Amino acid sequence: MKQVTIFSDGSSLGNPGPGGWCTILRFGKHEKELVGGEAMTTNNRMELMAVIEGLKALKEPCEVTIYSDSNYVVKAINEWLPAWIARDFKKVKNPDLWREYLRVAAPHRIKAVWVRGHSGHPENERCDELARKTAERYKNGT
Repeated sequence: MKQVTIFSDGSSLGNPGPGGWCTILRFGKHEKELVGGEAMTTNNRMELMAVIEGLKALKEPCEVTIYSDSNYVVKAINEWLPAWIARDFKKVKNPDLWREYLRVAAPHRIKAVWVRGHSGHPENERCDELARKTAERYKNGT
């Protein structure tokens, strides 16, 4: 299996408010940046969308290490998902996105790693910048 690294971040200007996400995929020396957003969303939705869109971009099953500054995303992937699945996502926020995550994650072996946000981690800083810029574009209607 190929080893792929995904760096991800999400941003929301207001919670809810205009939001953006960014993911950087790295395989060996190859890198790809993806960005997107929504006009009205939450920070947690954008954090999770970054991961989902990164996984969607993979063309074959991979060993994936996801780096995120979102405790919500990292703890859910590494710890909480089995219990959420067992209770069919009752009383879980963003069940639509978690179901989508499970669908796109299924072919892969995934480990999530938490990184401190705004602490100089180069890829996290880049994702943060691009996610914020995307959220600003949605805020300004451009």
